[in-house]
Amino acid sequence: MTDQTAIRERILTLKKDLNAIILAHNYQRPEVQDIADITGDSLELSRAAAKTDFKVIVFCGVHFMAESASILSPDKTVLLPEITAGCPMADMITVDGPRKIKRDLFKELYGITFQFADDFTLRDMKRQHPGVPVVAYVNTSAAVKAESDICCTSSNVVKVVESLREDTIICVPDRNLSAYAAKRTKKKIISWDGFCNVHQVQITLDDVTHAKAEHPRALFVVHPECPPEIQDLADHITSTSGMLRFCRESPHKEFIIGTEEGLLHRLKKESPDKQFYLLSRKMVCPNMKRTRLSSVLAAMEKMQHVIKVPDEIRVKAKRALDRMLEII
Repeated sequence: MTDQTAIRERILTLKKDLNAIILAHNYQRPEVQDIADITGDSLELSRAAAKTDFKVIVFCGVHFMAESASILSPDKTVLLPEITAGCPMADMITVDGPRKIKRDLFKELYGITFQFADDFTLRDMKRQHPGVPVVAYVNTSAAVKAESDICCTSSNVVKVVESLREDTIICVPDRNLSAYAAKRTKKKIISWDGFCNVHQVQITLDDVTHAKAEHPRALFVVHPECPPEIQDLADHITSTSGMLRFCRESPHKEFIIGTEEGLLHRLKKESPDKQFYLLSRKMVCPNMKRTRLSSVLAAMEKMQHVIKVPDEIRVKAKRALDRMLEII
């Protein structure tokens, strides 16, 4: 018996003993996806877990995702196997106090200048635009959700924006998702300047040109977190769940995938008769890849890295999520 097999068997035993459910985001390592009870988008996973009777949620993802599970399932114990697994985009905005990612570090890490001062917060933006509602992408902290009027996902952002009566909307934190929405609504979008480092920094127009030349029969499918100039070249723009559905239902047999490489594992499993090519081999999220089977086992054995959102934040954040769910 290999070490991996032994770890897997121990996890499955603990899952029964703890009355636990294991969730894995689409970007997780293949072996982590394969041990999960449910694999999917972050909010999709949290909603699914909330409908179950399991007492423990083991969320194989990043910090804000485990927070969402805690928001929707306050009576359950939520474990994040790798406590250091964060999201740079979520860390680019705070409600009050300085951001984790400073302007200089932002430039050093990504080669891009961030437009806001280190101490500029969501509340500062709201003061600059009084009365303008805030739409928060689910890829944000619980505190940011609590400070917002309504949440959105990458698949419903346009519907959420259109549901608001105001003509001007603040969208945080992803500037590319905001640009995607702005092209599809007549409303004015005021955008935060954040982005996903995988979708923004790790791909170029040259990558698209090369991929299309190498796979001329393939459809080009991208995530709306990609820059507008990349989106403009796509055959289809959609969320990870939307990519799975689109590729499964499409009569085409080849696809260039413009999102984090972890999705290809599930794409190949669901559509084994089709070919999938990653837009760039650099599209790897280090935070998503922190979680290993050993991380899952340790979290379950020690019941460690519990994520619990305080009620004063949770109630307000849930209200923003509920408002979104009412319109989809």
